[in-house]
This record gives sequence, C-alpha cells and structure tokens, in this order.
Amino acid sequence: MSSATAIISTEKVEHRILEVRGHRVLLDADLARMYSVTTSNLNKAVKRNEDRFPPDFMFRLTGEEARNLIFQSGISSRHGGSRWLPLAFTEHGVAMLSSVLRSGRAVRVNIAIMRAFTRTREFLATQHELSRKLSELERRLGTHDEAIRAILGAIHELVDTPSKKRRKRIGFHEAR
Repeated sequence: MSSATAIISTEKVEHRILEVRGHRVLLDADLARMYSVTTSNLNKAVKRNEDRFPPDFMFRLTGEEARNLIFQSGISSRHGGSRWLPLAFTEHGVAMLSSVLRSGRAVRVNIAIMRAFTRTREFLATQHELSRKLSELERRLGTHDEAIRAILGAIHELVDTPSKKRRKRIGFHEAR
C-alpha cells in the first residue's frame, strides 16, 4: 500500500468529483478536508497565489450552481454554513494546489487525487466506447430485423399459396 493510499483512497476522491460547467471538479471544502486544512486557510493560500489559478483551473460557483448541487447531491451537510460560494478546482487547479500547499501530506494527497481524476477519465472513455458499440449493434440489429421480416414474409407467401389457390390440373381433361 503506497503512502498516498494510506492518506486517502482514490475511491473516496472519485466520489467527491462533480461535473460543473462541463468540467470535472473538486470543491474547496472537500479539498480542504483531504489536505487536513480549513477551507478558509485553503482559500487564503489560493488568494495569495491568484495568478496560478486562471478560470480553467479554478472558478467560483454561482448561486444557482451551488443550489443545484445541494439539490442533486445533498451537499448541504458538507457545505451548508459557508458565507461564500464554493470554489471549484479542475484537475489542473488541483495540480497547482500542490505547489501552493507545500506540505508532505499535500503532495501525497495530490497523488491520490490525480489518480482519481485519471481513473474517472478512463472510466468515462470506456463508457463512451461501450455506448458507441451498443449504438452500432442496435443499428445492425435494426437492418437484420428488416431482412428477417422480408424472409419470413416470403416464406409465409410460399406456404400459404397452395391452400389459397386451386391447382390447375395438368394434362388431358374430359369434358363434364
């Protein structure tokens, strides 16, 4: 077991990754808990190094986004008493945090977080590939269904034809 896993499991991190504005992010309070610092201290460290966190690394949630997260995932128990809207850190922002929070724990936690983001990305890629293959299979089966219906129709026509039509007698017939 590596030292990063001993501090925090990749699975625990994966459960905290959220999708906001089309980005996978971790919220400041969750990161602070992982790094064993207060959310206030984490945000102060970020504020002192604002130039390291462009909008694609970190952004503040809007009131509506925060309400949606509370509604969707019940995060109010984790983020309920804050006066400020949460900060959301993308994978790049989390990587930058390791240079701002310079403790040994921060480095080890950061490794676990990067592994979690990588596993999430791999899972989503696998999910996408599976979805693509399923769509292809559905498309193929759709064309097979049409071909099978045509074959069955032709078989029914062949089977039903003798009973529906009277056979014409072949050969010499006496007049009746």
